Amino acid sequence: MADSLKVIFVDICHGMKDAVLGAAFIFRVDAEIAAINEERRRKREEKIRETHRRPPPSREKKESEPKVMHRILQCCALNGGIFGLSIIAFNSLVLPAVQTLTWFILGSSDTHSTVWGWMQPMLSYIFGALWVVPVFLLSRAVSALWFQDIADAAYRKSRGRPKLPNLSKFIADLLFSVLIQVLFLIQSMLVSLIPISGLGQVISLLHLCLLYSLYSFEYKWFNMGWEVHQRLSFIECNWPYFVGFGLPLALITTLSGSYLLSGVLFAVLFPLFIISGNEAQVPASRSEYRLMIFQIVVEIANKMFRKSVRRPVQPVPGGQGSYRE
Repeated sequence: MADSLKVIFVDICHGMKDAVLGAAFIFRVDAEIAAINEERRRKREEKIRETHRRPPPSREKKESEPKVMHRILQCCALNGGIFGLSIIAFNSLVLPAVQTLTWFILGSSDTHSTVWGWMQPMLSYIFGALWVVPVFLLSRAVSALWFQDIADAAYRKSRGRPKLPNLSKFIADLLFSVLIQVLFLIQSMLVSLIPISGLGQVISLLHLCLLYSLYSFEYKWFNMGWEVHQRLSFIECNWPYFVGFGLPLALITTLSGSYLLSGVLFAVLFPLFIISGNEAQVPASRSEYRLMIFQIVVEIANKMFRKSVRRPVQPVPGGQGSYRE
């Protein structure tokens, strides 16, 4: 028992180390990608010379692929700058300024307190409806595209061309994966309601750690051609490592105390975890105790998929805990 706990602790620390230190790779990933592209260009030129016996074109088209660091800075600017700072400015500058203006107009009377009592929530609702919600949704959509660019560039650098499925399989995998993640997030919220002091919060944090790890590694695994059940199976069999990997981001987002602030922090920091996940080396030895934490949501997702289509489809392996790699 003591040896098993030691292995679990070591794997958790290993995951945390890969998550934190792997992010430092962003400072050299663009240079390595450029070096690989230059090497490929040189080999193409040599092949042209050998095949056609003529010099290569004097001018090469520059790579159109966006740089990883540039995409990460864009995520920070959009989510942390435009979105995050606008909320801070509204609450720290606009609302106090309006409150001061109403005080000058009405004076320090009961009338001022009454007027400000209904004016403050009204202004907050208007700001939220006209600015926060639209920008939040827009930033999520744009960030998702940038996250994919970052993941694809890092994957091509380390593993070459992604093994992408056909369009129908791609859509089915994407929809099922999103459904699994939404259901798992709901499951994490439900377990936090366990009426035992501290236990619900710990189990909910465990869910978030695994969910954030799934987010981070899913880009790489999808490009490797892994299906949903393979990804979930791998996490369940190596859960101590993935708990440690997702723990830093889970702690940062849960300690913020605000859903919007958590979303901003996640969008700003998540690209670093994509890079870390792409470069991470998961321990070869699996945990002695498999954590069947996705079983319920897979069962629910399978049933929802079967009911949502007219023609029966083959469910993703799950059910009786029979995930297979």
